Amino acid sequence: MKFYIANDHAGFNIKSAVIKLLEDRDYEIIDLGTKSINRVDYPDFAHILCEKVLKDEGSFGILICGTGIGMSMSANRHKGIRAALCHDAYTAKMARAHNDANVLCLGERVVGLGTIESIIEAWTQTQFEGNRHEHRVQKIEL
Repeated sequence: MKFYIANDHAGFNIKSAVIKLLEDRDYEIIDLGTKSINRVDYPDFAHILCEKVLKDEGSFGILICGTGIGMSMSANRHKGIRAALCHDAYTAKMARAHNDANVLCLGERVVGLGTIESIIEAWTQTQFEGNRHEHRVQKIEL
């Protein structure tokens, strides 16, 4: 599994822990920045990540900002991106199983590292179920 990861200044502090969680599971990680706590605009990083995920079939993205809201809103502007803001393992599991989400959004200021670990575990262990969910996912793309 290959992950692109990007963040703004408000998501910088947990990014290294997220990368380590993924690397410990032998996933390929490509860090798209930002690489400091200097203020940046989250849409810029969301757009860069989404372009990479769309060009690299089968890859996934993780976006981190203060709440995850701005990143998810920016990411979902891209046709073909199904970004899910997850605050727990259950929402991560359902985002993959029922919505075929390809970008996970996290909020550093609202979710602790232990919860993030369970979110990543659920995300990486869950496959899209297809079947009855397939036509709903297709309706997302208008």
